[in-house]
Amino acid sequence: MRTISVVPGDGIGPEVIEPALELLAFLGLDVKLDVLDHVNAETYVSTGRALTEADLDRVRGSAATLLGAVGDPRLGDTPYVREVLTTLRVELDLYANYRPIRLWHDKLSPLRDKTKRGIDCVIVRENTEGLYSGAGGNLSAGSSQEVAFDLDVSSYRGVSRILDFAFSVARTSVCVVDKANAVRHGGTLWQRCWREAVERHPHIDTTHLYVDTAAMRLVTDPTAFDVIVTNNSNGDILSDLTAGLAGGLGVAASANLNAATGQGLFEPVHGSAPDIAGTGVANPFAAVLSVALLVEHLGHAREAEAVRAAVAAAIEHDRVTPDLGGSLSTRQAGAAVLAELR
Repeated sequence: MRTISVVPGDGIGPEVIEPALELLAFLGLDVKLDVLDHVNAETYVSTGRALTEADLDRVRGSAATLLGAVGDPRLGDTPYVREVLTTLRVELDLYANYRPIRLWHDKLSPLRDKTKRGIDCVIVRENTEGLYSGAGGNLSAGSSQEVAFDLDVSSYRGVSRILDFAFSVARTSVCVVDKANAVRHGGTLWQRCWREAVERHPHIDTTHLYVDTAAMRLVTDPTAFDVIVTNNSNGDILSDLTAGLAGGLGVAASANLNAATGQGLFEPVHGSAPDIAGTGVANPFAAVLSVALLVEHLGHAREAEAVRAAVAAAIEHDRVTPDLGGSLSTRQAGAAVLAELR
């Protein structure tokens, strides 16, 4: 029996994780849960630390981790979120952020052209380097002469492995997205690694776009893309854009993966959403779809596709929360997916 560690977290995190775990239990897989419900903002407020080495050891010892959300407005200017999210990603070396986006129903798309609405692609985002690596600093901090700098870090190893990962999940094509015409040093490295990766994978179609062009292309014809691979910051922005093209963050799931070790952290993209926490209207579908990614990662592809089909059916029948135009509560929307599975 394999262990799945669960971090419900903050805000709507515990609310959306509850129906996701009910669905996981319904699937009847040979797994047990290790719930770390103390890893949250309250623990950080009272102790000054949210994630201990003992917690990390529990996560390391599990087959996969399901995360609800972390973030609390009381802790805006503290290292809390970084301590949890970045520590998990860096300590487990989860270098590949995998965000599949599918239009579950035509009515969810904001695009006018019906022929261009059917987005079904993956954003593969480098997850441990780039502008989010934390490298940088301030000179003359707090003065009128202050200078702040954040370093966009790229390594040959980091870029090469994220490109290879992108090719490994591609069905038809891979598009690398960068800003090599303006960010010259990192861009040169990315382009060098890209040429080498293309040679290693000659049977996959490839394209290259600058990030501004890619953003424009996504909103004019998102059907043109299969896999987009890019750096940390570009991937952060483009994955939210693609989520908007498919119905919003309420249906956006993600996985943080290491292809070599098999470690995986699965989470809805939406964050803790403190503005709706406790109201009972948070959309659980992103958490449910994250469970689908998790069980697929564990080798249960049939069950994962059944979950996705159940979500699509619930949307088809308007059994959804207010963000998707419905009137159901979080619990009711989760129950709707379970009813479709039954």
